[in-house]
Amino acid sequence: MQVKFVDLGRQYQDLRSEILDTVDKVFNSGWYVLGPNLEKFEEKFAEYCGVKHAIGVGNGSDALYLILASLGVGPGDEVITAPNSFVASAAAVDRTGATTVFCDVGEDMNLDPSKLEEALTERTKVVMPVHLTGRIAKMEQISQFVKRHGLLLVEDAAQAVGAKQNEKRAGSFGVAAGFSLHPLKNLFVHGDGGMITTNSDDLASHIREFRNHGLRNRDEAGFWGINSRLDEVQAAVALIKLKHLDHWNARNQEIAKAYSKALKDFVRVPEEEAGEIGVYHRYMIRTNQREELAEFLLSHEVETKVNYPIPLHLMPASNKLETCSYPMCEQLSKTILSLPIYPTMTDQEVHWVISKVKQFFYK
Repeated sequence: MQVKFVDLGRQYQDLRSEILDTVDKVFNSGWYVLGPNLEKFEEKFAEYCGVKHAIGVGNGSDALYLILASLGVGPGDEVITAPNSFVASAAAVDRTGATTVFCDVGEDMNLDPSKLEEALTERTKVVMPVHLTGRIAKMEQISQFVKRHGLLLVEDAAQAVGAKQNEKRAGSFGVAAGFSLHPLKNLFVHGDGGMITTNSDDLASHIREFRNHGLRNRDEAGFWGINSRLDEVQAAVALIKLKHLDHWNARNQEIAKAYSKALKDFVRVPEEEAGEIGVYHRYMIRTNQREELAEFLLSHEVETKVNYPIPLHLMPASNKLETCSYPMCEQLSKTILSLPIYPTMTDQEVHWVISKVKQFFYK
């Protein structure tokens, strides 16, 4: 049996007729940018996340940049974030002219609240936790830290659409949050896309102009913005998929529980805390025999990935930053391995993955 790490085509086949009909309607309408599909998707996405506003943008990287820049983050400011994320989080900070300051993570692979004081300086303006693998960071403790020091809280929720913590969804904890609709995310479009959520009327209004060249109207720009808009075709596709998101996330949770129950005696598995509902954008195990296990699984047609093998502070792009050692992050980078997990996986494929992981440790 062959088990791909991802298989995006299966989801498309399930929705093919509805997607093609909807896209055909958009094409025939002649309205391709900033139209009714985007407006409706923004409304539904805001409702889903439990916030007042949602703004569609070109991608998740732009989402973070637009938020930070709209909050006035710039040269001389510092933004605390995690070093075990995808490059987009640190890149968004750099794009504003501000400085990225890393903070080590905990066993949950998210920002460790107890380490935030070590990263704090008089120039700190924002704390930006990354909800890695679809698990929300410890937002109660992080929120208390932010409030105590008069900072801003921005969520990098790119991997966590639909995740909950104490009945609140990702994207509703900070002043704003950035999401990705990239094809590898739980809710994805057929190309690039991103979303921003916020409860601030002023911030939402500014970002809506910022994403559209800074235009106040068709002919007048109040400031120089950028071109980063979720187009009508992708918004129409996202509207279709949003209706299925909870069902898809539930299937991911079901697969994750099967993995954890079967593999907990062989590898380190994710452990959810009270009040936490993860959506398992990735299912990461930990083992000191990662390379050997990955090679063995591949020899049995099971694809795996490492997300991410090189911590951000050890990349050449961070050479200009004053970084130090982040022990937990560095330990994780050497032991984590992502197993296949997606809603269209069959039970037979899940059991095959489990059987092959066990076989490796029994051999």
